[in-house]
Amino acid sequence: MSVSQSPNSICPPVYKRCTMNAIPQTQAILTKSKIPLGLILTPYRSLLPGEEPVPVINPPQIVRCRRCRTYINPWVQFVEQGTRWKCNMCFLTNEVPAFFDWDSEARQQVDRMKRPELTHSVVEYIAPQEYMIRPPQPVILLFVIDVSYAAVQSGMVDAVSKTLLECLDDFPNSDGRTKVGFIAVDHSLHFFNLNAANSEPQMLVMADIEDAFLPSPDDLLVSLTESRVVVEKLLAGLPGMFRGATSSQNCLGRALQSANTMIKAIGGKIILFQSSLPNLSEASLKMREDPKVLGTPKEVTLLQPQSTFYKGFAVDCSRSHISVDLFAFNSQYLDLATLSSLAKVTGGSNYYYPTFNPSNPQDLAKLSTELHNYFSRPLALEAVLRVRASKGLKMSRFYGNFFLRSTDLLALPTVNPDNSYAIEMEIQDPLPSAVACFQTALLHTSSNGERRIRVLTLTVPVTDSYGDLFTGADQYAIATLLTKKGVEKCITSNLDSARDEMISRLTDLIGAYKAAFTSSGQNSMLILPENLKLLPLMMMSTLKHIAFRTSGIIPSDVRTFAQSLMSVYPTEAFLPSIHPRFWAIHSMDSLCGELDEVTGKVIFPPVLNLSSEKLERHGLYLLENGSDIFFWVGRGIAPELCQFVFGVASYDAIVFGKNALPQLSNDWSKRVQNLVSNIKQLRTLMMTTCPNVYIVKEDSDPNLRMLFLSQLMEDKLDSGNSYPLFLGYLREKVI
Repeated sequence: MSVSQSPNSICPPVYKRCTMNAIPQTQAILTKSKIPLGLILTPYRSLLPGEEPVPVINPPQIVRCRRCRTYINPWVQFVEQGTRWKCNMCFLTNEVPAFFDWDSEARQQVDRMKRPELTHSVVEYIAPQEYMIRPPQPVILLFVIDVSYAAVQSGMVDAVSKTLLECLDDFPNSDGRTKVGFIAVDHSLHFFNLNAANSEPQMLVMADIEDAFLPSPDDLLVSLTESRVVVEKLLAGLPGMFRGATSSQNCLGRALQSANTMIKAIGGKIILFQSSLPNLSEASLKMREDPKVLGTPKEVTLLQPQSTFYKGFAVDCSRSHISVDLFAFNSQYLDLATLSSLAKVTGGSNYYYPTFNPSNPQDLAKLSTELHNYFSRPLALEAVLRVRASKGLKMSRFYGNFFLRSTDLLALPTVNPDNSYAIEMEIQDPLPSAVACFQTALLHTSSNGERRIRVLTLTVPVTDSYGDLFTGADQYAIATLLTKKGVEKCITSNLDSARDEMISRLTDLIGAYKAAFTSSGQNSMLILPENLKLLPLMMMSTLKHIAFRTSGIIPSDVRTFAQSLMSVYPTEAFLPSIHPRFWAIHSMDSLCGELDEVTGKVIFPPVLNLSSEKLERHGLYLLENGSDIFFWVGRGIAPELCQFVFGVASYDAIVFGKNALPQLSNDWSKRVQNLVSNIKQLRTLMMTTCPNVYIVKEDSDPNLRMLFLSQLMEDKLDSGNSYPLFLGYLREKVI
């Protein structure tokens, strides 16, 4: 029981969850159970509609344990008539400050049990001066834009320029200190003088990239507030400046080095829009995609960086509080395996638009929606994240996008709200208490220039009951952790080893439970407790995901991007990506698609199993996997439904492919649009991903049909078993 007995004392799993809701006293018991012990953290997540904001407090003093530096939290104990508090990490007693019981300004008693740090497991402190090594940095946004022939011809330059112009009001600039800069890159470097005194932006071309320097350095990075008009003119005119581009060369490495020089004294974000393979100067990359090695043991060479430049550059950026976000546009090879190192080490993110077509309104809407959310979401700068745990527990491995500064300190130049971090732990010494505690502290600068500390505290009971370990296991957190471990295994070893490792961990866990809790009559059965029964389905679905699937037709860039998402997905985004949500639209009742008057949420039809057995010839189905939305249209669909939803008279008139549904003035159309809008809003807020909509007809393009059918995870796919066959395989492995 927490000291305040507040329901908010329990840490919401969307912020922090443990793979075990009861942990053993010793490593020996943990090893025997085969359950991985770990945490999934999403400390700076975006709030969804209806969620309460994190309490922000500004106390006279931030109260921490004198010995282990744990922040006071709902799970401490007050002793000696309430004059001291006992740390729930190291058990040292500390003095309770007077302001906990007395408001000196109002000169009256206050109830300490109403203080947010004692009632809430997630709080945010406004940090005093001693938590700063320098004044809080302003928001710095430095854009590096590929303007080579491929980038211009693909429409990327035009689309990005127009969208950035639309997004200027979304840039974080509440304190008026935000600075922006732009570098365009092909075979030369193009800088832009954006001094507010200029009537027009001035382009400064650096043709000698081997001896590059910053021309007019004081005017390249400017105040957004003061130079807003000049910035607007640059974005409006940028496509025209390079419309006649003929250069197929790209010196990205030199552009990144110049960007680093521009902002390293302050820190900030380098936002990279890239459409061609860097092929000039020391950071050039070779076209190494080889269809012959896809699906073979040699495929791992395509998933590993071919150059050390980008990782080394990212490490230098991290030291200067600089993060890199990559927006990649190309259906041709870009070597994301190498370029993604930029985001991985600096705490950034990768965004990939392999089929981007500026003539498709849906592609432009997707880019616009995602960039609007990207700039308007919460932003944390120059951050470090530390996890403390009860005596006896040790952090052993970390997974995600960050730079590991010490054994328990993650450096995050910026904190992406979409990103999660996984931590694997071990029990070094027997746990001395009946409760184990995990506390995460995220020291950061908010976008309005305040230094803050977000503190998340999770407690888990300690048990010596073997049964409690299994009945308290969190199958969703386990699957998330094992998948992040699998991604790392793919890159350090190979895909086959990663798949084998994940199956081995699953069968070991099932075998441990079977050995401890099944009778002789159940030897031939595959038995798990109720809370773990979906774990085999989730692991099978993970193995069928394009990040891990055995296939000779998945391009290495597509697989690399999928793996980069898996490595940062929080559990709530991970689950639909491996096991999509699937509904029958043709049979939904009249309430579906409407708002629930009690919850205020859109009502969805019942979820279907992911099997083609659910597809009826007269049916219309909706499926979403977090990245895409599919409508499956059966040949026998009723003409009335065709008219209501698609605005056409018959099945033959429905246009398949990547198409938005028409907005029609009838009840069916409005309710289906509500379902789609709700999915898009949720995914945009959770992962800055606005899903594309695909209409798939039963007899449409074979590739499009296969794309949809590959989402039905309970069916047999390529070399992957159907769910019944997979359970049979597990049973054979365990028995």
